[in-house]
Amino acid sequence: MSWYSLLQPDHIYTFLLLFTRLSTLFVFLPFYNHMTISPQVKAAFAFYLALVLYPLMPVVPEPQHWTTMAAAIFSEVVMGLIAGVTLNIVFGIFSYAGEQIAFVMGFSLASVIDPQSQIQSPLVSQFLTLTAMLILLAFNGHYMILTWMIDAIRHVPLGGFVMSHTMFDYLMNAMAHLFVMGFSVAFPIVALSLLADIIFGMLMKTMPQFNLLVVGFPIKIALSLAVWMVVLGSMMMVFKKEFLSAIHVLMQWVQQ
Repeated sequence: MSWYSLLQPDHIYTFLLLFTRLSTLFVFLPFYNHMTISPQVKAAFAFYLALVLYPLMPVVPEPQHWTTMAAAIFSEVVMGLIAGVTLNIVFGIFSYAGEQIAFVMGFSLASVIDPQSQIQSPLVSQFLTLTAMLILLAFNGHYMILTWMIDAIRHVPLGGFVMSHTMFDYLMNAMAHLFVMGFSVAFPIVALSLLADIIFGMLMKTMPQFNLLVVGFPIKIALSLAVWMVVLGSMMMVFKKEFLSAIHVLMQWVQQ
């Protein structure tokens, strides 16, 4: 293949769609869409992957009308959005769990701006999501995401992605699953906090001179931290299981 043939409209259109797909995936997929990574680095990495993967792509004929091109680009954006939502729901589980833990520990007011979402969130939520990100790197989850990108490029035609009812139903169930799993992850600490409140209430009835604000809250926080340290490993095991399940679903979508 000569360099001149690569400058034909069909090849340029194919490369444009491939670069659009990779760019949208880097915008929406976790780890690669982190705000600490500059847009220039993301764009350069997407362009480099497009150059590497372009020889694997069949040439897509240039459309005769601009509306066809717009629809193809829109389908690539939708594909990246759906994949991003599917994987970010897993991180949302631990963000929600962190909010529940912060509430029962009395840390709800200890909120700072999350550099990723640009909204205020409790420190506990940020700690859990950052720990989950480290676990993602530990079991090579970022490589799994790249592998899924390549499988999507091989099996899903450029500009031919169509959202099915199966994908929509899964996302709706996953959103409900987010709250259930988030509460399940936070349940050991929430249950201990409820038990501590019952014990402190009994002490207040039997010992009116017991100062709950001075003694009760530090004890409650110390117990919650102790339980949190014990169950943190189990929380990360849940994260790994949920992430692998989400990747498996994405693999099924692109291979069906």
